[in-house]
Amino acid sequence: MAPPARRYRRVPGTARTATLAFVALLAVVVGADPPAPAQAQDSAPEDSAPDRTDTWFARLTPTEGDTNVRLDAGGLRLGSSPAGPASIRSGRPEGMLLTAAHPLAALSSRVAAQLAADQPAGSAVDVDVRGTRGDGSWTEWVAAGLKAPAMLGAAVTSVQARISLRGGRGGVTPLVRSVRLTAQPGVALLAARPRTPPSYRVFATREGLVRARTANGHVINERDHFVALPSRRGLSPLGSGDYTVKVCADNDRCEWAPVWDVGPWNTTDDYWNPAGIRQSWADLPRGRPQAQAAYEDGYHDGLDQFSREVLNPAGIDLADGTFWDGLGLRDNSWVTVTYLWADGAPPAIVRIPILPVRSGPGNQYPAVGLAAQRAELLVECTVAGQLVTDGRNRTDRWLRIGPKQFISAAYVSVQGVPGARQGVHHQAPGTRCAAP
Repeated sequence: MAPPARRYRRVPGTARTATLAFVALLAVVVGADPPAPAQAQDSAPEDSAPDRTDTWFARLTPTEGDTNVRLDAGGLRLGSSPAGPASIRSGRPEGMLLTAAHPLAALSSRVAAQLAADQPAGSAVDVDVRGTRGDGSWTEWVAAGLKAPAMLGAAVTSVQARISLRGGRGGVTPLVRSVRLTAQPGVALLAARPRTPPSYRVFATREGLVRARTANGHVINERDHFVALPSRRGLSPLGSGDYTVKVCADNDRCEWAPVWDVGPWNTTDDYWNPAGIRQSWADLPRGRPQAQAAYEDGYHDGLDQFSREVLNPAGIDLADGTFWDGLGLRDNSWVTVTYLWADGAPPAIVRIPILPVRSGPGNQYPAVGLAAQRAELLVECTVAGQLVTDGRNRTDRWLRIGPKQFISAAYVSVQGVPGARQGVHHQAPGTRCAAP
């Protein structure tokens, strides 16, 4: 019997390409006026000298990967969809636009955003940015303002912006006229990346909501494969697995799935980050979701960020296919989640809809889990095994992605040289496994 849908009750109250050598110097733009706000382009920096700030206007023209936004003569507005992200069930319309990645003339770790927008009471506009490291991997998304620049925690070679619009009750919607971005040259004192990605035990619920739309614009299919986390910092763009988790149940089954939605309770709770980075509720222990603290300890008066009574301690939502087929769950359960994007190793990117993960290097071994399409997997090592043919790919190489967890290299592309993230297939990296 399927677990029941989560209930909500309103409570009164306040509401990764391989290592890049160097970025090519950009063409010098001299004496040009800034573009009209509503038609602003992702323009080249004003000066390619490494000691100058890099400033450009975000292009506000929606493309196929954007969600519920439209551009008119006034600027960027919400589209016609009346609902927000599926997992949080907020009932408020939301939209999102992603700019193209803007190459920088010099390394930077700090980006400011100057927003020109009309935001009637109850509506909001957020500007978040992320950057590509030298190994091609992305940082997390970080809020950027004019007086509070985004601190990316890494020396980045390019910057992408995400502009999120949220409507209010009664049809109130914001209007974005322009977004001006500035990357300061140089890098702040940076912490070393962890040798292994963080892993925490959290409560998982089943999302369901077939035919609803996720925070990144994906329309949920029956027995779909993705997850929702309660923070937009780890939200993958539509059709990508830039932010992927490994979820393991107590029955020893695991699924590798992209983060495509936000929720289930909150939207600013990156609980996997340390206190100095965590966006909200930094007084809680790392790895403890706010919803869990509210449910178990009455933290924040037992309410989530929207002043709803927290009715379960969920820190992750699972799409039906992940829940039923990947993990073999029949009820909401405690699971172990590993946040794979925190590791800088080149990932193997799943090219087929569902990839069985086996206990050994061959199809004769039992399946111990699934990897969803576009999920980015960390490869521990490679081993020779059963010969597998998939179209033009024919190989006996199997990749170990965990203890007694193997996939055939025939079904993945590997981020090993520039272009892998754009679908170019390469031989799998990694050292030979000492033993299967």
